[in-house]
Amino acid sequence: MSLRIDRVVTSGVFALDGGTWEVDNNVWLIGDDDEVVVVDAAHDAGAITAAVGGRTVVAVVCTHGHNDHVTFAPQLGKELYAPVLLHPGDQELWDMTHAGQAYWKTSDGQRIAVAGTELEIIHTPGHSPGSVCVHLPEAKALFSGDTLFAGGPGATGRSFSDFPTIIGSIRDRLFTLPEDTRVHTGHGDGTTIGTEAPHLAEWIARGH
Repeated sequence: MSLRIDRVVTSGVFALDGGTWEVDNNVWLIGDDDEVVVVDAAHDAGAITAAVGGRTVVAVVCTHGHNDHVTFAPQLGKELYAPVLLHPGDQELWDMTHAGQAYWKTSDGQRIAVAGTELEIIHTPGHSPGSVCVHLPEAKALFSGDTLFAGGPGATGRSFSDFPTIIGSIRDRLFTLPEDTRVHTGHGDGTTIGTEAPHLAEWIARGH
C-alpha cells in the first residue's frame, strides 16, 4: 500500500501561565491503508479516530507537552491500543493536563517503523524542554510541532521556553536537512527547510 500523509485540523483552547487562547491545531497521520502513526492528539478525539478509520495505530507521538497538543493522548492510546510517546523533558507540562497518566518515553534518534518505512524522532528543545520533531526521510517530510513555522521559530515567551535554545535546535538539527524537505507544522500552513533557512539571522536579530 502507498504511503500517505493526512491532516486533521482541530480547534480548541490552549492554556498556559494563566492565559487562554483559541487555536487551530494540525494533527498528522502518517501511514498507509493498514497502519498509521498519529502525530499529536489535539482537541477532538472523534475527528482523529475517524481519520484513523480502523487502521492499526502504531503510536501516538506528542511533539511536546502543551495541553493543546496532548488533549486526548491518553484516551486515544487506550481506545486505539497504541503507545503514547512523549519526551520526558516535558513531564511537568504533561502533568498540568494528565497528572498520573503514563506515557512511553521517547528519545532523540528513536525510530518508529510504520507502513514499510521509518520515522525518526529529533529532539528540538526550545519551545519546551521536551519538544521533538518527527522526520520522514522517505517522503522528505518533517513534522515540526511548534518548533518551526512558516516565518520563524515557535513562541518562546512563556514558561518552560527559551529563545536561544530553539534557535540552536533549528540551526543545528533542522536546517541540516535537505532544502526540499516539506515542513508540516503544528498550526497553520506548512513551508520548506529551503524557504526558512535563509532567514535565520533575521530571527536572531528580532529576538523571536
